[in-house]
Amino acid sequence: MQTKERELLKLLGVGFGIAVTIGGTIGTGILRKPGPIASQIGDPSLILLLWLAVGIYAIAGVLCAIELAVALPKAGAWYVYAKRAFGGYFGFVTGITSWLGTVSALGFGAYTFSEYIAILLPSTDTWIQEMAIALLILLCGFHWMGTRTSGASQEILAFIKAVGLFLFVVVCFIFGQSSIPQTSEQIIASSVKPLTLVGIVGALQAIFYTYDGWHTATYFTEENKDPAKDIPRSMLWGVILIILIYLLVNGAILYVLPLESLAGSKLAAADAVSLLFGEGYSKIITLFLMISILGIVNAQIMFAPRVIYSMSRDGLFFAQASKVNAAGTPSFAMPVTAMLSVILILGGKGICSRLSDIATFFFVLSYAAGFAALIQLRRTEPDLPRPFRTPFVPALPVILIVVSLAFLIATIYSDPGSSLLAIGFMVISYPLFLLIQNKSQSAMHKE
Repeated sequence: MQTKERELLKLLGVGFGIAVTIGGTIGTGILRKPGPIASQIGDPSLILLLWLAVGIYAIAGVLCAIELAVALPKAGAWYVYAKRAFGGYFGFVTGITSWLGTVSALGFGAYTFSEYIAILLPSTDTWIQEMAIALLILLCGFHWMGTRTSGASQEILAFIKAVGLFLFVVVCFIFGQSSIPQTSEQIIASSVKPLTLVGIVGALQAIFYTYDGWHTATYFTEENKDPAKDIPRSMLWGVILIILIYLLVNGAILYVLPLESLAGSKLAAADAVSLLFGEGYSKIITLFLMISILGIVNAQIMFAPRVIYSMSRDGLFFAQASKVNAAGTPSFAMPVTAMLSVILILGGKGICSRLSDIATFFFVLSYAAGFAALIQLRRTEPDLPRPFRTPFVPALPVILIVVSLAFLIATIYSDPGSSLLAIGFMVISYPLFLLIQNKSQSAMHKE
């Protein structure tokens, strides 16, 4: 029987769902990736088309995730669906890779946030690791106050982020001059590479990374006051707003920056602002990047612990991780998540960055597991109550699985080092599953 201390609180609604979708997705990618993407593609129309194509993938993914989330309204998202459909081991692999991927991304995000502090305050450039660790400690203390406070903070950060990006778009279109019309000679003379299949795959990988997070609201289904009604609305509106923001921001950057300048840009949004108003104003973008990163880190430190909380409740993680404080925060899982991120930070930026690449591999693997779970559960549990039904099943999830696997294959080809580490974890996952399962069950028997 589940004890009171192991229950999450039903406090969240549509506003939080939209906020955590936006906050858990939009980060530095939309402001940093347009340059590398332009260097690979070299055609403004094709650039926007690729951003829209991955957005359609995200919408299709959301339609699949909504059915699973409202049919199985439990914390843990992909872990819950994979375990229900395919059993303990498959659920364990999905859950632990999802958690470790987020832990890696959390460490990388905190480290990057501190790097931007050092840009604004050069005197702090020798304290980057310490500042990143301090940020995680502060966030842990803040989130310890409970779900209500954490949810409100996510709504505020998401609002600031969305308004800031829309203001950037308006400013670019008001003060910029269209840079899209160019002669073929100008494009050839620029740093744009000839269009190739490898270039398109590279651009798609960058865009996939930027869209990652569209599923974030599913981690909080158990804490939603009315998941059958709120989850579909919040997830669909959240991802539609993300697609709109991404297309508008890309359009604004392409409007201001000549393509040859954009192709060589490492921080396209800052370069656009500098071109319009001078170098001094680029610091505004740096400050906005910090807010953006804070929004994602804030969401990650909130949802990642819920994965191992849910696994622990099912006996697939250490029993202590199922404890929840009176305010609704997983009281053991959250500090453990932050502590592991701190260990990664102590390894330096190189390790965090490498593990961030592995995280992307794990995230897409989790998506594929979720889409497969949808098909399996439709077959094995046709009478499971489904307040929302995904259209075009099994065709839609099958297409998404194929796209996800194609992305994973392309990732292995383009980044074999990180991919081999991810595959190496998969090899040792079964003995690890048996070890943790046995320890967890022994601990529960002692209780």
